[in-house]
Amino acid sequence: MGTWVRLEVADGVGTIRLDRPPMNALDIAMQEQIRSAAQEATQRADVAAVVLYGGEQVFAAGADIKEMIDMSYAEMEVRSHGLTSAFDAVARIPKPVVAAVNGYALGGGCELALTADRRVGAAGAKLGQPEIKLGIIPGAGGTQRLARLVGPSVAKDLIFTGRIVDATFAREVGLLDEVVDDESPGAVYAAARAWAEQFVGGPGHALRAAKAAIDRGLDVDLATGLEIERQTFAALFATEDREIGMRAFVEKAKPRFQGR
Repeated sequence: MGTWVRLEVADGVGTIRLDRPPMNALDIAMQEQIRSAAQEATQRADVAAVVLYGGEQVFAAGADIKEMIDMSYAEMEVRSHGLTSAFDAVARIPKPVVAAVNGYALGGGCELALTADRRVGAAGAKLGQPEIKLGIIPGAGGTQRLARLVGPSVAKDLIFTGRIVDATFAREVGLLDEVVDDESPGAVYAAARAWAEQFVGGPGHALRAAKAAIDRGLDVDLATGLEIERQTFAALFATEDREIGMRAFVEKAKPRFQGR
């Protein structure tokens, strides 16, 4: 089994790098390596934010269909749990996560991008959930995360038709948050990393709390969500960072957060 996914850390930013040429096809081994990289990024204190990156040519063109073609229902019933939980491990990284999308992000690749908090794409990026053309549906979060992100009507159109959309359309509907027109190598990664870098040295507890409150709140009614927010807000008053931030504000100084 090759090492196709790795966590690279530099100056407080962790990059989860997919590197399985030519298309970063997401087979079982790669799925488990994504899980391991996500868990490492979660645990490492020297990682303040994370970039998901497939390289300058392609993000990920989807599942490895050759691996799946002869699977039975019983086999896929077992495998699907692992696939879902591997992507959940990325979605649950308690730090800001941004996907840097070059080339294709299709099927499982699009679903992986959906686990990020923000998506930055090249002007030539192509995204979609074409599983319907194989007689199946998205199985790693596409029907759920996509609908929550762009709304059920747009999600149904994309999933029912299986069509692949360009970066302009993706930006218009919210599938991409930023489109980078610069065609030089590394431009998309640089833009994604610039977003991630602003959280280095920041209030890690508050960032973790904000992400958890938003994500948990999306799955419940408004009253429950407001209670989640209230409890989370109050809990931050037990942290040193809250005191540091407030004192710095009163004293008109730059806060030096300690992560405590």
